[in-house]
Amino acid sequence: MRLAPVLLSLAIAVLALPTAAQNPLVADLSEHQIQITTGFTGTDVLLFGTVDEESDVVVVVRGPTQQTTVWRKGRFAGIWVNDQRVVFDDVPSFFAVRSSSPLEEITSDTIRARHGMGANFLRLRTADKSITSVELAEFRAGLIRNKRRLGLFAAEDERINFLGGQLFRTRLFFPANVPTGFYDVEVFMIRDGRVAHAQTTPLIVSKAGLGADVFFFAHRYSAFYGILAIILAAAAGALAAFVFRKN
Repeated sequence: MRLAPVLLSLAIAVLALPTAAQNPLVADLSEHQIQITTGFTGTDVLLFGTVDEESDVVVVVRGPTQQTTVWRKGRFAGIWVNDQRVVFDDVPSFFAVRSSSPLEEITSDTIRARHGMGANFLRLRTADKSITSVELAEFRAGLIRNKRRLGLFAAEDERINFLGGQLFRTRLFFPANVPTGFYDVEVFMIRDGRVAHAQTTPLIVSKAGLGADVFFFAHRYSAFYGILAIILAAAAGALAAFVFRKN
């Protein structure tokens, strides 16, 4: 275990204790920006803070929303092909939940649904009115399963650790394929099964270095980028043909 982040969390949490008289929930991140550079393999971000004693903590991390298509395969002439699709709107590109105790033990399904505490409680909507409720449930399950396989919907069995009666900490892992954009890190203080206090902390994931320059150029000047890619590919092919002919 790395000692420096733990000492940092303890120091900041202790300094925040006088404020806790007015606001019993104080939380922060070890960094508020993740920079994706060449060779980025994922990173951890430490979340720490303080709450009232005998309270539980739930953390919900949401990435920028996007439209997501889920396909279902069907057998046609002995071959498995994409048979039916459902397009979901406003799907979090990244989603993670942490809690100090099992969620089903500290709060109700109503509270979890209201605040999206768990992938099964996300409001995944579709404009397709032709599918049945049973089919919609199957496609929802498929979307969550696909996201988890990609590491973009984190497992929900990891716990928030308390360092004493009030100080807490947890590590949030962001994989190499984490999407860029603005993230919301919501921290809830749960007492007697209800949300007593809540706080939202922003987090930015952005590209940096040469990869960021290429990404910007490709999206801002897509036509020129396509032409340049063709020219470079043709030049590489001509060079390879010349080298092999000489040999």
